[in-house]
Formats: sequence, C-alpha cells, structure tokens
Amino acid sequence: MLSSSISTPRFVSTSTPLLPPSLPHFPLHKIQCISRPVIDTTIPSTPTPQTQVYQPFRPPPSPVPPQFRSLDANARLEILSNRLGLWFEYAPLIPSLTREGFAAPTIEEVTGLTGVEQNQLIVGCQVRDSLVQSKLEDEVLAFFDLGGAQLLYEIRLLSVSQRAKAARLIANEKFDVKSAQELARAIKDYPRRKKEKGWECFEYTSPRDCLAFMYYRLALEHQSLEPRELGLEKALEMAETERAKNRILKDLRGKSGDGVEEESVAKAVKVPVVRMKVGEVSEATSVAVLPVCRSEEREKEVVDAPWECGTAGEFGVVVAEKPWSRWVVLPGWEPVVGLKRGGVVVGFSDARALPWKVNRWYKEESILVVADRKVKQVTIDDGFYLVCKDDGLKVQRGSALKELGVAESLGTVVLVVRPPREDTENQLEEDWE
Repeated sequence: MLSSSISTPRFVSTSTPLLPPSLPHFPLHKIQCISRPVIDTTIPSTPTPQTQVYQPFRPPPSPVPPQFRSLDANARLEILSNRLGLWFEYAPLIPSLTREGFAAPTIEEVTGLTGVEQNQLIVGCQVRDSLVQSKLEDEVLAFFDLGGAQLLYEIRLLSVSQRAKAARLIANEKFDVKSAQELARAIKDYPRRKKEKGWECFEYTSPRDCLAFMYYRLALEHQSLEPRELGLEKALEMAETERAKNRILKDLRGKSGDGVEEESVAKAVKVPVVRMKVGEVSEATSVAVLPVCRSEEREKEVVDAPWECGTAGEFGVVVAEKPWSRWVVLPGWEPVVGLKRGGVVVGFSDARALPWKVNRWYKEESILVVADRKVKQVTIDDGFYLVCKDDGLKVQRGSALKELGVAESLGTVVLVVRPPREDTENQLEEDWE
C-alpha cells in the first residue's frame, strides 16, 4: 500500500535574502567589496622600441704619455723642471698636475715655467695634435720639435685646414714668433678687408697671398716713397698667385690697371694731426725748439721769425740767430726733426679756422700749425699752405690757391698739433686731408 507523504513546506528565514537561482549563494559575512581601479582600454600609441646594443664601458684615454703614466706628482714635476724630453711630450703633464690640485703659480714656483709658458705649452700641444690628425708631413712637424710651442700657439685660432697650410709656410720660410703672429692675423683679417684696394686680386686659400695682402695694404698707408716701395717689395716676395703679383707690380711701378700713370707717391700729401700727451716733452729723448707766430699777425711776423735755432755748449743751451719772444718746444717727431732750418709755428685759437674735410667733426680748441718756410711754391693741389689774408694768417689748400692765381705761399704745412688731454689714448689721431 502506497502511502503518499506530503512534504511540509519550509519557511525561509527573513534574515537570509533570496538570491537568484543563477548566482551562487555566499554568506554575507564572507562577501568583501574589492575596489578596482578603472582601466583605460584605449591602447596608446607607443614608439617603436629601439634595440639597445650592449656597449661595455671604456674609460677615456689618459692625456699623459705612456712613459709618464706610472710616475707620481713629484716625478712629473721633476720632468717639467728639467725639461726632460721634447716640449710636446712633457706638456700634457701640466693639465694632469692641475687636475690633481696643483695651481699654475705652484707649478711655476717648482718648475720655473711661468703661467704664460704653461698656457703656450698646453695650447701648442693641442694644435700639434690636430696637425698630426690632419696627416701633416713629418718633415714639417719636425720643424716644431724644438721651441715650436710658441709658433703653434700663434695659429691656434685658425681652422684645421688653415693650420696645416700655415704650418707648412712657417716651416718653409723659417718664421719667428712675430712672423707667425702676422701670418695668423693676416689669414683671419683677410675676409674683413673686402672693401680695401686690390682685395679681389689675392687668394684667400693661399696663406702666402693673405700675408702678402697685409704687407701690400700697410705699404699703401705710408706717405713717404721709400717705406712704401719697401713694403710693396716685401709683399711681392710673399705673393703666390699671378694676380696678386700683378696687382703689386702695378702699384710698385706707379701704373693703374689701364696703363695710365698714376699720381706720384710724393704728391699724395697727408698732414699728420698729432695730439700731445701730458708730460711728453719732458720724457722725449730729442726735442725741437721753434718760433711761434700768432694767427692775427701779418706776413711780416712769419718772415721776421728766426730761421735757425740750435743748442750750443756742454749744457745744450738753446741759441737762436735773433731774439724772439714766443717759442714752443715739441718732441722730436719726424716732420719736426726735418725742419733743420726755416721751421715756424703759427698758433690758432680755434681749430675751425682750418680747411678740414666737409663732414669732419669740428673741435673748438687751440692748435699749432707747423710750416716749412723753405718750400713756398704752390705746386700740389692736395697740399696745404700758409698764406696771409686780410684778417690774418690762414691755411689754404693748393687747389684753392691755384684758382686764385696764388703761386707762392709763406710755407708748406707739415704738421698740426693739438693740445694734451687727460683722457686721450691715441697720440696720432688721424691724417688731415
């Protein structure tokens, strides 16, 4: 007999929540809330990874030559003191000692090498290393083995290619330090002289042409014929290219580019304008005593002024051929020394009375004009002459006097002297044209 049993329904406690059948049942005391950061699922654009090759550390090469690396500081100082070896061999010892705390005065006290000599050795060694790397000929490098630090120091500012060319020229011509300095200066200065006369005829890549152009340019600045010719001849000997030689020859022979005779060098007159220095007369080894006339006076005072003045006796007493009330003592400058006889000075209270250039800055100050009374003929248009006008003595240009029909003057102006100033530095301020 089958008995049916009815399962009694069970009541669920209200303390236990009803969970969906799809979720597992976990006790509440075992459920923990875990906070997770929000992750951006956007994939950023990452750079392509670079493959890094393993490179072992290699210490920089020691600047000290191998034969000196095992020596301590005292031994290196002894090598410098006795100059053991060639200069470029022991020169690297100086920076090695400096890195160890030795100051330049200390090295000088121990070794006898001054700070300037230390710098020349270090820089000269660096220049020599650059020449070695540029594959300079061994015979050229050998020229700098003895005392070459100073020579190579002078070409330190040149490029590597320029250094090699300059070193060859120094070795071939056996330049001294001064000539090497002129060469380096000529090479560096050449590009800035583009507007100078004859610049285009010289070759920049040739150190001989650069040095020749410097000699050529300086020669043209001379007023006298003899120094000018000597400078041009020196430039001609140094020039390398044919264009440079032809340019120098044209000026040396006094011809222009089209074959027309240029004006004689002697006719290119420039009157020096000199500002005296305070106490210059007392320090001068030679002086000149000249009579002074006032610009307000007439021609008679210039004519009556003593023509000759000199010294006599063991004490060098100044003796003039006639009495005179106004004298000036000037240093023995070249234009003044040449006035053995006939020199005279005219004092002007205002420099604006002279025929300066049109755009010149006029300075209201008293000046002295030195004239040579032996040269009276008005022959040069660009020359300056002392003449007498209605209101007194004047200085006129030769071309202006020729237009007025004046053929003779009281004298040719050779120098203009300005009074001393405390703040002046340049004695020869400019040439007066």
